[in-house]
Amino acid sequence: MKKVILAYSGGLDTSVILKWLQEEKNLEVITYTADLGQGDISDDLEEKAKALGASKVIVDDLTEEFISDYVFPMFRGNTIFEGEYLLGTAIARPLIAKKLVEIANQEDTNIICHGATGKGNDQIRFEIGAHALNPEIEVIAPWREWDMVSRTDLMNYCKNHQIPMPASKAEEPPFSMDENLLHISYEGGVLEDLKNPPPEDMWLNTKSIEEAANESEVISIEFLEGNPIALNGEKLSPAEIFKQLNFLGGKHGIGRIDIVESRVTGMKSRGCYETPGGTILLKARRAMESLCLIGSEIKEKDQHIPDFAALIYEGLWWSNKRHEIQNKIDEVAKKVSGNVTLKLYKGNIISLGKESPNSIYDESKVSFEEQGGFSNEDMENHIKKNLLKYDERDS
Repeated sequence: MKKVILAYSGGLDTSVILKWLQEEKNLEVITYTADLGQGDISDDLEEKAKALGASKVIVDDLTEEFISDYVFPMFRGNTIFEGEYLLGTAIARPLIAKKLVEIANQEDTNIICHGATGKGNDQIRFEIGAHALNPEIEVIAPWREWDMVSRTDLMNYCKNHQIPMPASKAEEPPFSMDENLLHISYEGGVLEDLKNPPPEDMWLNTKSIEEAANESEVISIEFLEGNPIALNGEKLSPAEIFKQLNFLGGKHGIGRIDIVESRVTGMKSRGCYETPGGTILLKARRAMESLCLIGSEIKEKDQHIPDFAALIYEGLWWSNKRHEIQNKIDEVAKKVSGNVTLKLYKGNIISLGKESPNSIYDESKVSFEEQGGFSNEDMENHIKKNLLKYDERDS
């Protein structure tokens, strides 16, 4: 009997898929669950999967790898999709795809399976990522094969195939969620009507502005070659930095967005996201870069943002183009080291101070109190050079 590696969450969809793969495809199912810091992996996940017929259950703690090898490289580029989205779901998919391919190789099979729905981005991200790493991989996408289209259909399948029923529909949130250490996303259900504001009790990681702490809080973040390495003077692992920044950001009402984004499939989709730690980190990185990089380096780096974000959003993490841009970003990021001090208050992140051994700021040159080696002749030369640019643009 052939084997298949199933990306398994333990929820309704993947529970049905686990049984369906055995009965409709006659496959031995090995489940794979990636722990990316989401915190909702149930204690009985292994027992549940085996009760449904899984021959092996693999749960993998990828939290540190996720932050250090995927989130940090993305953040070194100050990467934002369509001006707002910090790509919390998209950046998790290449790592999961990589692990599915690795486990398939270890188990001597070339078949993997995911539970991504037929209209979403994730099916594209999983499948492109897997094929990039192993062109011979076979991917089963049940939502594009079976005739079930709704939660009711899945519940009926459970009844007909003796699958333990999940919680009732009334007890579940009226939207779809995806969580990892970087963010939580919410979409579908009541959010599909754009006139509906997100329910306040939907947000799990952040306080509203009204409920946020009434006292401001000052923090410091230390960077080394583009990556945060310490919070408030304490050296921490990549994942631990994010855990603490998430707590601080959530406490102060930081990191909520409600957007309409352009899916890879061409349709528009509303997404609500909580990224408290990432939002703080982006502000801190920007402050650090302003001190360590010259204007042309910042400009060139920022010009990569739309393309770099699109590559990640569209599932092209393993592409040559993404690696090419990453190399350019990382070369500049080597200069970004030092400390940033921030104040957090009622949704605001306020830069209070910054220092760096690589600082190119020269107080004597910009001071109104002294000449600082900058002459009137220097200024005249700058004006002449810019006049030439003006003439070139007009010609």
